Amino acid sequence: MRPGGARPDLDGILLPARPAAPPLRQVGLRLALALAVLLATTLIVWLDRSGYHDNANDTVSFLDAAYYATVTLSTTGYGDITPVSDGARLTNILVITPLRVLFLIILVGTTLEVLTERTRKQWRLNRWRSTVREHTVVVGYGTKGRSAVDTLVGQGVAKDSIVVVDPQRKVLDQAARDGLVGVLGDATRTDTLLRAELPSAARVVVAPERDDTAVLITLTIRQLNKSATVVAAVREDENAPLLRQSGADLVVTSSSSAGRLLGMSMLSPHAGAVMEDLLTYGTGLDVIERPVTRAEAGRSPRDCADLVVAVVRGHRMINYTDPEAAVLQLTDRVITIHPANARTG
Repeated sequence: MRPGGARPDLDGILLPARPAAPPLRQVGLRLALALAVLLATTLIVWLDRSGYHDNANDTVSFLDAAYYATVTLSTTGYGDITPVSDGARLTNILVITPLRVLFLIILVGTTLEVLTERTRKQWRLNRWRSTVREHTVVVGYGTKGRSAVDTLVGQGVAKDSIVVVDPQRKVLDQAARDGLVGVLGDATRTDTLLRAELPSAARVVVAPERDDTAVLITLTIRQLNKSATVVAAVREDENAPLLRQSGADLVVTSSSSAGRLLGMSMLSPHAGAVMEDLLTYGTGLDVIERPVTRAEAGRSPRDCADLVVAVVRGHRMINYTDPEAAVLQLTDRVITIHPANARTG
């Protein structure tokens, strides 16, 4: 088991990591327990030494008691020191035999821990499979994928409803340490996405390293789930139309977006700083989508406490300058700019 990390089960699913004691500490604890059991047995025998017989000299010293305790706990004994009184034999039955069992459990504790951990892991996995619904699948946990997860978590998406798919074990180890469920495998393969329970997912983020891989992943996703919202990232503008044709609802071009931000920052550093602030969730200003409140229904977007930049009505997005968005409806949603961590709605 990786110290402090998560151990993958047989079908390549890594569950969120749980704190684990360092290996040396675990070994030290078991050694201390074994010595404590040995010392307790030695004291029991020595205090009742009159009830034992030593074939060598008929007396039982403290060293003899320690010897008897050692061979009794680790084996069935050699018969050179034996309990002869009824009290000593009863003590062996009721006290020393359970201590022998406890000593053996401590010795084989590693094997028992492995079996227990595998059973616990399988139980957690079955429980996760039975409860995961309407979740978010993030394909690729590189810079783009991690930033997407940070933004989702910052906007209130629970970590246990996010599943990361990546072909690299070390990447998924990090995802597990971050409190996320990970699926190891190639996301262009149907069986990998099925392990991520993609057919029941509500949202999918496609953020692999290569544009051609993103296209194949999006096609595979749409074969398994027709209704999920799919957002994909590509490096080059020329590949964006192909991704849309493959089934992506929204395509973000990373290289051109970065270039536009660079150009804006060159001409107006302050405007570039504002855009960078808006793109970084949780600091300064944030862009969010929220429902219209009852107090806002029937009023102008300009009357809202935060700055409304667009109105979502049904499946259409309406610019706030459009006359159609002049009066908010209770069923609308608004896209607003507001201070980070401010409460809305």
